Amino acid sequence: MIATLRQFRSFGRPAQILFINEIGVSIALLMLVPYLADHLVHGVGVAVWIVGIVMSLRHFSEGLFVIGGTLADRIGYKPMIIAGCLLKAVGCGMYAAFGSLPWVIAASVLTGVSSALFIPANRAYLAHEESERIVDAFAVFSVCRRLGVLVGPLVGIPLIAFGFRAVSLASVVILLALAAAQWRFLPAVSGPETGSSRPIWADWREALSNRPFLAFAGTMFASYALTFQITFGLPLEIRHVSAGHAGMTALFVMSAILGLALQVRLITWCEKRWTAGQAMVRGLILMGVAFVPLMLPPLQGSTVVRLLPILVCAATLSIGSMMLHPFEMATIANLSGGRVIGTYYSVNNLLSGFGGVFGNLVSAAAIGLSHSMGMASLPWLVLLLLGLLSAACLRLVDRGDRLSPVPLRPQSAAAAP
Repeated sequence: MIATLRQFRSFGRPAQILFINEIGVSIALLMLVPYLADHLVHGVGVAVWIVGIVMSLRHFSEGLFVIGGTLADRIGYKPMIIAGCLLKAVGCGMYAAFGSLPWVIAASVLTGVSSALFIPANRAYLAHEESERIVDAFAVFSVCRRLGVLVGPLVGIPLIAFGFRAVSLASVVILLALAAAQWRFLPAVSGPETGSSRPIWADWREALSNRPFLAFAGTMFASYALTFQITFGLPLEIRHVSAGHAGMTALFVMSAILGLALQVRLITWCEKRWTAGQAMVRGLILMGVAFVPLMLPPLQGSTVVRLLPILVCAATLSIGSMMLHPFEMATIANLSGGRVIGTYYSVNNLLSGFGGVFGNLVSAAAIGLSHSMGMASLPWLVLLLLGLLSAACLRLVDRGDRLSPVPLRPQSAAAAP
């Protein structure tokens, strides 16, 4: 943790504000998300497969609104960050105000669209501001997100006693405060295409014609299918084992503590031993293997004992994700050549949205089949194979260390040859 604080202080003020912003948004979201699937199943009374669709819509909407990163490149990163916070506040407010399924679906889509505005701009701003230390910057960024993951469920524990609506309203307050803070303290930075006469579709064509980037992003979408199980498959499994919220809180708290304790040191350790591609391949393998404990015969004993395989899965999944994410974000920026970075992050969000949809729907279908066929290990076997297949594909993409980072010097695409 001391190493993380030193890293935090070593960055400039804009990066530090973005780090704090990531903590706040993660708190607001993770107060809500751990209880959303449970609220839909046991509060609203919808089927598990419908919950999978609702959860997937949020993730899919994050990528579908691909214009978010392009707008950030055109009008600046700060306005899009603020707009994303405000729109997410509206979505969380809809969770509080309405309880019927159509409104819940609308809220899920809206929160996804808000992320489509916020996430590419946030990442592009950080990549632009800290281009010489991009991997380290995204490592600290990941720690901040995990700190929010730790604090969010802890704040949600007392609030959930007052109902899901209370949690939603608290999220709204945090997001509005963040939007005000960004408006007041975050310096404005012009996007690389500000004032450009190039049509917007040319930015998308540039990203979509970048074959190394598309190959990389296409192989990485499975990682999102695996990561999203922390908010979908694993909470449902905890509910099945313990029938309570304590296990869900333990899941997120443990994942966050691991991130706080290990993220910066783990990335430093990986950088000394492997190339970026090698570290990401190993991270993907670890994320797939994480589901092996859930395929073993269930443990007998107290609730804590029966929860152990789920917690081991979450811990291994978190460590694999920690190995993967900072290198992934840096690789995307490097593959963009420093041009229209926001657009590249938006396209990556689109593919990760497909990954989230695919992962949630496949796991939901597998959970349903496992109940009807008496094959409890089926969902976890599918996820294991998905992780190993993705790692193998990424290894092919990285032949000749193609994904090794190069110095990033942001420039305008319009000025590029």
